[in-house]
Amino acid sequence: MIRTRFAPSPTGYLHIGGARTALFSWAFARKHGGKFILRIEDTDLERSTDDSVQAILDGMKWLGLDWDEGPFHQMHRLDRYREVAEQLIREGHAYPCYCSKEELDAMREAQRARGEKPRYDGRWRPENAKALGLNPPRGAKPIVRFRNPLEGDVTFVDLVKGPITVANAELDDLVMLRADGVPTYNFGVVVDDLDMGITHVIRGDDHVNNTPRQVNIFRALGAELPQFAHAPMILGADGERLSKRHGAVSVMQYAEDGFLPEAVLNYLARLGWSHGDAELFASQKFIEWFDLAHISRSPAQFNPEKLCWLNQQYIKASDEGRLAHAVAPRIERDGGTLAGGPPLERVVALLKERTGTLAGLADEAMMFYGQREPTAEALDEHLTPEVRSALAELATRFESLGEWSADAINVEVQMVSKARALKMPKLAVPLRLLVFGVAQTPALSTVLALAGKQRVIDRIRRFAH
Repeated sequence: MIRTRFAPSPTGYLHIGGARTALFSWAFARKHGGKFILRIEDTDLERSTDDSVQAILDGMKWLGLDWDEGPFHQMHRLDRYREVAEQLIREGHAYPCYCSKEELDAMREAQRARGEKPRYDGRWRPENAKALGLNPPRGAKPIVRFRNPLEGDVTFVDLVKGPITVANAELDDLVMLRADGVPTYNFGVVVDDLDMGITHVIRGDDHVNNTPRQVNIFRALGAELPQFAHAPMILGADGERLSKRHGAVSVMQYAEDGFLPEAVLNYLARLGWSHGDAELFASQKFIEWFDLAHISRSPAQFNPEKLCWLNQQYIKASDEGRLAHAVAPRIERDGGTLAGGPPLERVVALLKERTGTLAGLADEAMMFYGQREPTAEALDEHLTPEVRSALAELATRFESLGEWSADAINVEVQMVSKARALKMPKLAVPLRLLVFGVAQTPALSTVLALAGKQRVIDRIRRFAH
């Protein structure tokens, strides 16, 4: 059975790059009837926080990326890492190292001075330590290093990039276990992937350089290698690595800003993966189409405008009931009052094609549920004496209307406009300002009908009398 995993470090929020990695891993498992595992790699004790763990879980749930097992925490597995490290020491694939930080710094400085690549020189390998007459310092806690092969190459087949070969001479003896018993990334990930039966490691290509080291550890343990697939990095429009300044924020910030999760997923799916010309597709269709062969080898480029466009398409196509449920708390949070106003579903149906986010939709809807006031400048510009008089007459006509409908309202507005020789914008713009506090709305008679007879009359009377 295919088993994939997403293994974020809880040192911040779930960002776009991490979410795409999770999406690819999730979709691959779902397509093949496998299992998707969530693992929290929380061994960075200085930076890992419970809040970050929660932010990751919240982001995954919002996107609908459900996991089958986990979340597993590395810090709950320290005994297991120690057990495997001791096994590797017994079998001659690892050894305790007593180098101090000062010794390592001096070693690297001397290597740089000689024009060499700075690296650990292997002095505590048992045979080297014996030749050098090194004895463990009294009371010192060692770290554990992996005995990397000195000769030959390490080769693995990347399902995105193809065969990759690195000379073992390029790799030094990496630290597996720190003195406090906490594993380093490259060791912990191997033990976890082995214990969890991970068959496919799908991750960003910033991990390509780590993979040869991990391959050697897998082989030292006599374990079958998982298959590796490294997706391209996501870049901003300027070609630099994606960051906040490119508009890339946390997944939950997109939720806060009014993006729909299916729009974000749809956008992420096309970042570095392709399938024909389809622009909009549901997650189930993505699962059906997804394969590793069509992940690009080239970096993907993040385009906030494209994401906004996609979100707008999803909002347009969304059920009004769902949208009303989503924007109601936003309206109330912004001080709007839904009670006594028009049905929110009708308002949403009218406005949903005018905005690209739920936040924008809620803001537009405030014309019906808030008390937006026209600015003094707008009133001075549009509310001339002749317009005031025309609006006062219109309010009187509205009071006499038996049927409060868009058609009936339109007839009255047209009659006053014609009788007063006012071009429609001369009457319509100030009417919108008085009733809604804004100069632009959908069709005037439609929004007036929705706003309700008494509200419209009261708002006109406040300014035009």
